[in-house]
Amino acid sequence: MLRHLLMILCLIAPLPLVAQTPAIPQSQAQIQLSFAPLVKQAAPAVVNIYARRVVEARSPFADDPFFRNFFGQTQGRPQVQNSLGSGVILTPDGIVVSNYHVVGQATDIRVVLNNRVEYAAKVLLGDEEADLAILQLEDAADMPFVPLRDSDTVEVGELVLAIGNPFGVGQTVSSGIVSGLARTGTATGNGRGYFIQTDAPINPGNSGGALIDVQGRLIGVNTSILTRSGGSNGIGFAIPSALVAQFVEQAKNGATRFQRPWAGITGQPVDADISDSLGLSVPGGVVITQMHPASGFAGAGLRVGDVILEVDGQPVNTPAEMLFRMSIRGIGHDAEIAYLSRGVMKSATVTMMTAPEVPPRETVNLGERSVLPGLKVARINPAVSAELGLPPGLEGVVVLDPGPYGARVGLAAGDLLGAIDGARVTSPREVDGLLRRAAPSIRIDALRGNRRLQLRFRI
Repeated sequence: MLRHLLMILCLIAPLPLVAQTPAIPQSQAQIQLSFAPLVKQAAPAVVNIYARRVVEARSPFADDPFFRNFFGQTQGRPQVQNSLGSGVILTPDGIVVSNYHVVGQATDIRVVLNNRVEYAAKVLLGDEEADLAILQLEDAADMPFVPLRDSDTVEVGELVLAIGNPFGVGQTVSSGIVSGLARTGTATGNGRGYFIQTDAPINPGNSGGALIDVQGRLIGVNTSILTRSGGSNGIGFAIPSALVAQFVEQAKNGATRFQRPWAGITGQPVDADISDSLGLSVPGGVVITQMHPASGFAGAGLRVGDVILEVDGQPVNTPAEMLFRMSIRGIGHDAEIAYLSRGVMKSATVTMMTAPEVPPRETVNLGERSVLPGLKVARINPAVSAELGLPPGLEGVVVLDPGPYGARVGLAAGDLLGAIDGARVTSPREVDGLLRRAAPSIRIDALRGNRRLQLRFRI
């Protein structure tokens, strides 16, 4: 009995801790192991960007007719706003990528290399939604540049370096790993969609800087952080290089606005409940909830209720991921779609297309003598719906810009105008006349999303 007890105690006794002795470099190569050669290679192509924009300081009463009668039409004093960020040279002739929030609407852009050589630059293509901008350095040649790597080959756990100009202290390098892929809806600002997550410290001023791999190739453009204090908490986001490549291609082809392929559908992620009802073993994909008849997906045979699982062999689990995959494919190219239809796995080829302008939008801007000066309306078509984020299939007249007076009475961009003083609105050209006939006491029936509005005001 005693012998058995001793054996049990020996089995449950904790194992002795083994002291971990730090490894000593065994060769000259190990002693010199560092990121220094990589930084020397990539850093000359990462630039500081100084952007300036002139804005008019407006009085809060500038658009109020009551105060205008007393003080007249006064012009605000111009003010200069400065922004600081980073950028990455991508080609020997001086094509640079940065964030839109760094250079958007800038009237003067100066780009400074790490050797203090300075260039003027102009924006070739910018997109606020993607938060990307492509610039061209003036009189640039034989520039250092960072080659692009296909971001679809990036894996979680890879070592990366973030290079930029945080807080304006000068070019700074920080290291980390890729913490996550396919992050959607977690970045701040206007950028929406699909991001690479990293724990490499990113701070204000790093925006537009490079996220590179251990071979010096660009895998992403640093764009934002998730923070409560304003400083880095180890959760940073970069726009994948695959989307950057599409921006560069469109800029070289002369585009000034980024063209996204039009899906002509709305969808929602497949959760556990939906996957059970569809017979999927695990949740995944995007189920189609609405579809425009002119959609390329409809032409390829997909229907409402089908579940899109892959685009070009890459899984998609949210509408943002799907739009990203379509965007990097590019207008005019074919994408291979894998989908589930009524329990059967199918595939289809869908051509990436722009949203059609059918019927014509017939944009109307109401003039100074109108009831609501500055109000801008248009007929709804697929292109208008895509610009405003409206669901496919809507018809009628929509507000593109309420103007100062329209905003004051409660109108907003994207509102669908149903009726004015009981008269149905069927064309943008009717809006001005209907408002005049309804004056001085006006009622507007509108639709905002799923909410019906009734706006009443007097002039």
